[in-house]
Amino acid sequence: MSGRKRKESASVRENVLDVAVIGGGFAGIGAAIRLKQRGIDDFAIFERGTAIGGTWRDNTYPGAACDIPSRLYSYSFAPNPDWSHTYSGSNEILGYIESMAAEFGLHPHFRFGSDVTGIAFDEAAGIWDITIEGRAGTVRARTVVLASGPLANASLPPIRGIDTYTGHKIHSARWDHDYDFTGKRVAVVGTGASAVQIIPELVDRAASVKVFQRTPGWVLPRVNRRTNPLTKQLYRRVPAAESLARRAWFYEHESVALGVVWNTPLTRVVEMVGKAQLHRQVKDPWLRRQLTPDFRAGCKRLLMTDDYYPALQRDNCKLITWPIARISEDGIRTAEGVEHRADCIVFATGFDVSKTGTPIPIAGRDGRVLAEEWARGAYAYKSVAVSGYPNLFFTFGPNSGPGHNSALVYMEAQIDYLVRAIETILDRDLRMLDVRRDRQDRYNAAIQRKLTATTWNSGCRSWYLTEDGFNATMYPGFATQYVGQLRALDLDDYHVVPSGASTTRPRIAAVS
Repeated sequence: MSGRKRKESASVRENVLDVAVIGGGFAGIGAAIRLKQRGIDDFAIFERGTAIGGTWRDNTYPGAACDIPSRLYSYSFAPNPDWSHTYSGSNEILGYIESMAAEFGLHPHFRFGSDVTGIAFDEAAGIWDITIEGRAGTVRARTVVLASGPLANASLPPIRGIDTYTGHKIHSARWDHDYDFTGKRVAVVGTGASAVQIIPELVDRAASVKVFQRTPGWVLPRVNRRTNPLTKQLYRRVPAAESLARRAWFYEHESVALGVVWNTPLTRVVEMVGKAQLHRQVKDPWLRRQLTPDFRAGCKRLLMTDDYYPALQRDNCKLITWPIARISEDGIRTAEGVEHRADCIVFATGFDVSKTGTPIPIAGRDGRVLAEEWARGAYAYKSVAVSGYPNLFFTFGPNSGPGHNSALVYMEAQIDYLVRAIETILDRDLRMLDVRRDRQDRYNAAIQRKLTATTWNSGCRSWYLTEDGFNATMYPGFATQYVGQLRALDLDDYHVVPSGASTTRPRIAAVS
């Protein structure tokens, strides 16, 4: 609030929240912290679970960890000098999230068990009506931060026969810690980022592990060193030293963009590192061939691990590259007719990322429905706002995915931008702050034009793309460019409507 008193608005008199934050993970907590730091306290965090943490609360599978250095996978405004390793495990990351909530006094703002099932904009009042499962009526808020994240929902894949399987099924994002793998025959479907962390752990426990691979990925080394106690002490006493270390990690990762975002000579260097790792760790030529990608490095997510290749070569582990035809009562049947019996199938098949449609129903001005507008691919202005949906802001929205740097760098920039926008709405008592359609269209045309030159659009299939090849996920540039475009809130990019203004205006055309 910068020392000034915010004038009382209609929302105070009508018992309407200033801000509703949907989601209690990294993004929701980051937004809540920045709101409090700007003197905005009238907000609630609606979390469908019974505890905070989001993705890191839900992903507790064996070996779960981040593949971005901890010093960089944290907020600059909430540094943690006590990270135990270069790359921290899920428990430590969740502990960091919980410590932020406690340090900044966020617990009173949480509404646990609040599964938001839809939001609709009341244009006459400039208010969002929020529907919560099992609750009569709606919660009303002047502004909404949709912080549910892209990795919030997970389900079993639509493989034929999956409902007929009589063994135990586990999804990596919904791990069953009560199941004992000792002496069991285990099948793992998937070889992505979660799978390469899970498989080494299962090989240590199970009698046998069969890994079903559709496409091999580029695997790069991950050197995970324990943090020296003297380093922790230095960072506690001299915060500037930790800030400098974080900056060094940031620029090191920025340089990686030249090899993985675009197809350049440095892309060959990345591939050489991956092939060297493969040759060093896998001695069998046929297995090496099965594990060699046929696409450019960066086209799919890079896999950071030193344990995956050795695990595949253990006596009790076998790589299966035949396509899965169906799941039978007793296991998995592959295309050549072999049935692989399994006591348990682990589906490390990722998340239901919303590249089309929306995670919840969202109704905006003039009866617009965002899921219909996003049916062919999601889009937004600077990933944060969508024309026709005033006072609504996204974290980790369309085209804000990094292929080379920390997601939290991007998220922090989004949070600071949307908090400035919310502060403007409240301080000026605006009814609507609605991004202009022409600015949004111009921005997204430029994004899609730049994406054509990236490795993500170079021909491989990945979760970054829709079925027809539209990239609604990734940002085609450096993190410094993305952060730079969000440093200032330019009101010329928006329709600014004061609370007392007439509702008469031209209708907004929906996207066809």
